[in-house]
Amino acid sequence: MVDANRAGAVLTVDLNVLVQNYEFLCREVGENRVCAAVIKSDAYGLGLEPVALRLAQSGCDCYFVALMDEAIALRSILQNSGKQAEIYLLNGIAEGLEADLKHYQITPVLNSLSEIERWAAFAKETNKARKAILNVDTGMARLGLDRKEMEVFVANNGIADGIEFTYLMSHLACADDRSAAQNREQRELFESYRRRLGISQASFANSAAIFLGPEYHYDLARPGAAIYGIQPITNEINNILQVINLKGIILQTRVVDTGDTVGYGATYQTPRTSRLATVAVGYGDGYFRTLGNRGFGYIGTTRVPVVGRVSMDLITFDVTDVPENEALPGSMIELIGPHYTADELAADAGTIGYEVLTGLGARYSRNYVGSS
Repeated sequence: MVDANRAGAVLTVDLNVLVQNYEFLCREVGENRVCAAVIKSDAYGLGLEPVALRLAQSGCDCYFVALMDEAIALRSILQNSGKQAEIYLLNGIAEGLEADLKHYQITPVLNSLSEIERWAAFAKETNKARKAILNVDTGMARLGLDRKEMEVFVANNGIADGIEFTYLMSHLACADDRSAAQNREQRELFESYRRRLGISQASFANSAAIFLGPEYHYDLARPGAAIYGIQPITNEINNILQVINLKGIILQTRVVDTGDTVGYGATYQTPRTSRLATVAVGYGDGYFRTLGNRGFGYIGTTRVPVVGRVSMDLITFDVTDVPENEALPGSMIELIGPHYTADELAADAGTIGYEVLTGLGARYSRNYVGSS
């Protein structure tokens, strides 16, 4: 943890709000279905341990991660707090991981015929049925059995002997676009696979798909981004609350004349006599370089623009319109928060809120509200 007195910015993560988002998503999914929490990539950049412990405290007992090290870390965190949970490994079985999956009680998502064969062989070797989720590709061309592998799988009934498939799973490519025809097309293909495979329980919905309607919910939903405060549907505002607040510390202010240039490359020229504030955050902290001359911060309710390029450790804001006593060295500028959300910052940076969260820097002092 970075000491607040030595940091260039303070990141506040409100775990109570995070749980409110999770509980809202659970209600949207419905009480007769499982609502898991996707907690990969260090809980979308917010911190695996504090997030996992708070979600577990709220009753969450089903998690998805991407990598085996994430799964092992999560199992340790939960066991040390006396919590039991189902942990699923999205990226499947790399060769040689079988024993670790057994030891740490991790259930793999099987994404290929070779993974199915290895997991079945391990079940035979250990003389015990092994649980798994079967992933089928319905339109992402990423992970999961494709159409050709599906035909091979269906034609070889014994290939999965020893595997207990708890769910059939797929992933939507355009769930964040309510009008996309591909959502319906993927669901129809998914339904056809369900009928052919005879796996009774299914998982199809990420955060966005939860809002596409109950026909997408199935038995197990896998929300991720919405738990952490990212709006799931493009150009829609749902009851998803902001979880983080990032404030940068002003190092120095100065008054410059009309026509003076700011930052590397002299990309900004002041149109008037201006007061500038330099903040101790930069692209080395995950603040995107593309926000130069495009991004904003807030001091109180006053919006202050980023002027000049973003440097590795520094950003410059035009604070001319802010009372001088509100923008002194040691004061703070809201970089992400109630006035300027992660989604809004992402739009100005030309990216998505997911990348904003997972890029949050290690040099911030982190303050967790509502930690268990």
